Amino acid sequence: MKRKHKGRKIYKTKEKNYYGKSPLGKFLSAALTVLLIGGIGFIGYSVAEPVINYTQHKGDKPEENTTSAETTDGTAPEDATSPTEGAPKAPERFTAAGLVPADMVSAAALQTALSAVPRDAGVEFVEVPLKARGGKIYYATANQAAVSCGAVSSQLTLADIVKAIEDSGFKPAAEISTFYDNQLPTYLPEAGYVTVDDGSQWVDNDPQHGGAPWTTPTSAEALTYITDIIGEATDAGFERVICTDIMYPYFRESDLALLDEQYGRTDRFLALTSAANLFYEKSVSGGASMYVGVSAADMLRGNCDVLNAPLLSANTVVLSIDTDELKDGVTDGKMLYEFEGSPADMTEKCLGFLSGRLTDFNVTVRISGSAATAEELAAAKDKAAANGYSSFVIG
Repeated sequence: MKRKHKGRKIYKTKEKNYYGKSPLGKFLSAALTVLLIGGIGFIGYSVAEPVINYTQHKGDKPEENTTSAETTDGTAPEDATSPTEGAPKAPERFTAAGLVPADMVSAAALQTALSAVPRDAGVEFVEVPLKARGGKIYYATANQAAVSCGAVSSQLTLADIVKAIEDSGFKPAAEISTFYDNQLPTYLPEAGYVTVDDGSQWVDNDPQHGGAPWTTPTSAEALTYITDIIGEATDAGFERVICTDIMYPYFRESDLALLDEQYGRTDRFLALTSAANLFYEKSVSGGASMYVGVSAADMLRGNCDVLNAPLLSANTVVLSIDTDELKDGVTDGKMLYEFEGSPADMTEKCLGFLSGRLTDFNVTVRISGSAATAEELAAAKDKAAANGYSSFVIG
């Protein structure tokens, strides 16, 4: 269903009026201020520690006291922690070249893509789509459900993929699309959305998606399927796992009327953050770092419920700026976001729109576009760096 563009909203602010106080009022205000400061200091001392403990990301180590302890004679004990030892670690820097599904169909295609990775762009990793948006899997998985639903689209083994990447002088990173999966529910209907009236399979009947089913984060079968794929990747030696499409379909009111009421509630994000944390634990237990991949276009459209920083174990977000998605404009139904110019121009404008929503995360910017040249992508990467985003994926 097409949405009408209603133009941009213009927001206005009203000035507040401030009135002078009488001498008695000033005295009472000063006295009250002193009492409040004392009370706040006491309360802050009492609750600061539990609040800090609660808000730490799962898996983070509590920050040690950096003030050196002293013995009764005024000297520091021998095992006292130095100021730098207890300091929090700097965020991981992730610099990568991203491949596409067509690069994964054969050993020759993979080698051609690896040969094209720029050697002078500071690239450390090569990110490959092991499970792409739509559900296709681009390696020879041992997962029986993947084989049965027809998702397997490459006979490359994970060992071959890792070796090819490492032989080219890079480190392997895995991109795994999660719930934007139209393949698995065709074999396991319980992995997808079902209607509440008769339990039949719900399909996205938007013509763009061809009436395809999706997997849901509330399905144990879907979660097991994804964690098994993550496990195969980490066992094979992938050092980074980027889980993308931790999202719901674009439900319309007519869709929500057919489905369980939980999918229309404001707290529906809880299922997504819970799934993301499950993927995080699986990745970390396998020795890999896990990042949450999000689409800039999906964020602008308002369909990115997973980014709830206090509830997420992972604190690194890979923001995908796909110029193919942005070039015709993006709307959330109320506002139209327009993008023109080069990939660098689009990148800067997109980051300007979204920067306020990413302040709680360590952000890597991924820039891609089928019509963009290597030089244009490099310029866009430099533009992102100029805006404070030094981690990147190009391609």
